[in-house]
Amino acid sequence: MHAAPRRGAALLLAMLILTLVATLAFGMLWQQNRAMQVEGAERARAQSLWILAGAMDWARLILREDLRPRPGSNQAPIDALTDIWATPLAEARLSSFLSVDQDNNADGGPEAFISGNIVDAQSRWNLRRLIDPAGKIVPAELEALDRLCTQANLPAGVAQQIAEGLRGAWAPPAQAGSPDATAGDVLLAPQRMADLSWLGLDPEWVQRLGKWVDILPVPTPVNLNTASREVLAAAIDGMDLGSAERLVQARQREPFQTVEAAKALLSEAQLKDASRVSVTSSWFIATGRLRLDDRAMEERALIERRGNQVMVVRRERLSLAVGPGS
Repeated sequence: MHAAPRRGAALLLAMLILTLVATLAFGMLWQQNRAMQVEGAERARAQSLWILAGAMDWARLILREDLRPRPGSNQAPIDALTDIWATPLAEARLSSFLSVDQDNNADGGPEAFISGNIVDAQSRWNLRRLIDPAGKIVPAELEALDRLCTQANLPAGVAQQIAEGLRGAWAPPAQAGSPDATAGDVLLAPQRMADLSWLGLDPEWVQRLGKWVDILPVPTPVNLNTASREVLAAAIDGMDLGSAERLVQARQREPFQTVEAAKALLSEAQLKDASRVSVTSSWFIATGRLRLDDRAMEERALIERRGNQVMVVRRERLSLAVGPGS
């Protein structure tokens, strides 16, 4: 009488054990698959960083080669948009750079694309010029910043707000507040344009102003051969956009070899302080981008060219999600 219930209980127990074993096996397989995905992602990330590091080294090499004098030219090197560093690298399949290697099969790996460009950081107006070493606001530079804010359609008073904030951040501690002020009382000093949000600026304002303004570690002049007409009109007193456009067209025909060559197109009243402009640059921004499937990794480096040395001063890496073909 009791044989059937015992057989049913045994069958139920066997089914429970089978379900438990299947659940454990599925969990183990899922964990193994997850670990393989994580390992693959970390490997791809490491390889991307190696490639981008190579791209930054390539950018440094280009900037170092640009220092060499042109064959048959006795003129001092200048920096202009006709130089080789100013030519961007359009997005190209990474395997095309490895085609000379017979061991690399272009069809055997993932679709990886690389692109990049080098921008003259001194083609933008440097906020470091706004505050002098004594921690005081420079009136002429404040007027230049105000002109740029007007070009960016920012509200009135934004230039003064930036100047006051940077004065408190960059001034010596004794001038950042009371004579007894300590380092803890000084505002955190912005190092990038995005850091201006610490001063209460709207991020959209910072983005609009970032087309023409930057923050470099030291004060720098504006390069007459690479700056936009908006930056030229701001850096040169009494110049409007029309006059700045004529200056841009003149350098397109032939880059300025000296500041004096540009002064011939300006009045003495417009260029009272020649130290505010130059025809050479020491600071550049190199950007490398690697796109792999639907992900992209971008690295930006601030590069200083000092004498024969080309040094990376600051790096910034971004991981981006992109759509197919973008």
